[in-house]
Amino acid sequence: MSSYSNLPAPSPEAGLNRYLQEIRKFPLLEPEEEYMLAKRWVENEDSAAAHKMVTSHLRLAAKIAMGYRGYGLPQAEVISEANVGLMQAVKRFDPEKGFRLATYAMWWIRASIQEYILRSWSLVKIGTTSAQKKLFFNLRKAKNRIGALEEGDLRPEHVEKIAHDLGVSETEVISMNRRMSGGDASLNATVGSEGEGTMQWQDWLEDESADQAGDYEARDELETRRALLVQAMDVLNDREKDILTQRRLSDQPVTLEDLSAVYDVSRERIRQIEVRAFEKLQKRMRDLAREEGMMIPA
Repeated sequence: MSSYSNLPAPSPEAGLNRYLQEIRKFPLLEPEEEYMLAKRWVENEDSAAAHKMVTSHLRLAAKIAMGYRGYGLPQAEVISEANVGLMQAVKRFDPEKGFRLATYAMWWIRASIQEYILRSWSLVKIGTTSAQKKLFFNLRKAKNRIGALEEGDLRPEHVEKIAHDLGVSETEVISMNRRMSGGDASLNATVGSEGEGTMQWQDWLEDESADQAGDYEARDELETRRALLVQAMDVLNDREKDILTQRRLSDQPVTLEDLSAVYDVSRERIRQIEVRAFEKLQKRMRDLAREEGMMIPA
């Protein structure tokens, strides 16, 4: 992909306020326009089409980057890393897979940010186990869920709750919280020069399109899994597909007894086929996610 040196760049010197104003000037894409731009990139490596796809999603990258505050890293650099992930997503995006670019890009953006954070925080600081890394990236979210918003050390009951939820020791929770204390900028902080009003970070980051607004994480993960599911179903034979669909993907699941009558086998045999088909489907979905570079939870 050609250079994107003409993209607006976040910098402490220019101020994030100016950057956020600049990226709001780029219009969001309608599904049909996005599809045609992606086709132009895939078929002709049209750099102008790729550039338009990137700029139309800079607000998404900034919105996700703002979710990684509190790691003691310059916010401008975190946004820059988010943009790197966005560009990688555009480069690899296939419009024929049935995803919107926002759905696909969010995983690349998060991966790029997390790799940057892991590079910036030594493994000694973070911890080497997967549970400790999970704690590193989920501590603030866990604190917010239980209303543990106070500064300094956590209350004992909060420590116990977080340790249980994230599968780590209470000592690890206390230690990680102390390492990560401070430096967490608020989305409610006022931005803008004098005379510009009292806009806040969250006002600049909000997308006004129904397709690219609201709760990206919940909605887009669901869309991603649904699209992967459609692709992954091809790994099943007709009988497995029918049984799994009727048992697990139907609003009114069919009983083992009814299916045993249809296929003239025992209920236990139907159950075995269902379990095996579900395992095959899960494995295929994980394989597809890895092929596409997505971070889909198991």
